[in-house]
Amino acid sequence: MTTQTVAVQSSSRLYAVLGAALLGITMIVLAGHVQAAALHDAAHDVRHATGFPCH
Repeated sequence: MTTQTVAVQSSSRLYAVLGAALLGITMIVLAGHVQAAALHDAAHDVRHATGFPCH
């Protein structure tokens, strides 16, 4: 591998890690500010949509 190839791979890995961290933080913040009933209803709807029994 050349130095340029290693630099591009390192850069791509860094962007992937930063993107995953940003997505995770966003999900935590949104889930922390949503009303409990709305969060329950959303989870309930997802369970039904995927065919997972929830009752």
